[in-house]
Amino acid sequence: MDYTLQYYDLVLVCIAASLGLGAVIGYATPVALELSVAALGLVSLGFIVHALFVNGPVDEVADLTEEVEPEAVPKVLSPIESPE
Repeated sequence: MDYTLQYYDLVLVCIAASLGLGAVIGYATPVALELSVAALGLVSLGFIVHALFVNGPVDEVADLTEEVEPEAVPKVLSPIESPE
């Protein structure tokens, strides 16, 4: 079974890379660590906003209006105990 890299995997890598780059810049240059991490934290926030609102985890806009039956939710995530 081969693993393929998905969009959200790349988003997670970009978030970690931007925060890590902020730390490297903070330690390796005269720029303050707090400033560099905060500035590149805004870049990582941009990745998060894009992943959630521009390229959201739905196939179509109509998917946002569909109601999900409690039985269709996986038991791990469901706070409702289903009778079996």
